[in-house]
Amino acid sequence: MLSDETWRELRDQGTSRTFRERSVMLRQGSPGTHLLALTDGLAKVVCREPGGIVTWLAFRGPGDLLGEVSVFNGTPRTAEVVALTPCAAVVLEADRFRRFIEQRGLVMDLMRQALSRLRESDAHRSELLTLPLIVRLARALLRLAELTAPETESEVVRLTGLSQEEIAQAIGVTRNAVITGLQRLRESGAVETARRVIVINDMKALRVWATGEPRTNRG
Repeated sequence: MLSDETWRELRDQGTSRTFRERSVMLRQGSPGTHLLALTDGLAKVVCREPGGIVTWLAFRGPGDLLGEVSVFNGTPRTAEVVALTPCAAVVLEADRFRRFIEQRGLVMDLMRQALSRLRESDAHRSELLTLPLIVRLARALLRLAELTAPETESEVVRLTGLSQEEIAQAIGVTRNAVITGLQRLRESGAVETARRVIVINDMKALRVWATGEPRTNRG
């Protein structure tokens, strides 16, 4: 991740733009003429395969760069970014962004970020193959909480904009399996749910679920 000071300087290089919930922020196949510095909201990155299959790749939150790969390598975008909630971002033109990175010697910082994302992707694939559904679900919710409210110390975090289908895609299960998993977390008191809303009431309890050693009740 870029330092807070560098992030502020980077934001000054572009223009602010808002995106409606469920709108496409970056379209797959489009040229890498610009990238986005996400400043508010939650987005998902997906790949649309031939035949209409959609593959989930990642969730992104404030402080993340979106679309930087195509800016650097000059190829069309290989994935699509969709706003899950109302989002705000700074639009950075490709040439200006590259100059900024080169002038400030930030190439290695971006390489470290790219490597971090590769490790994140590898860890996710490993989880899909080795961990029980409830553990994967708890870990996904924890990651979303960190993206949504990275600075908060509160035990209560409200996640909005997510459908059960999207959670299912993210953890590699069916929608019915997600429903069952959320029911177990509700019964434990860790979460509450409504339509496209998940309220994490007890972060400590959710972290226990994420280790694979769930508590059977509160306290």
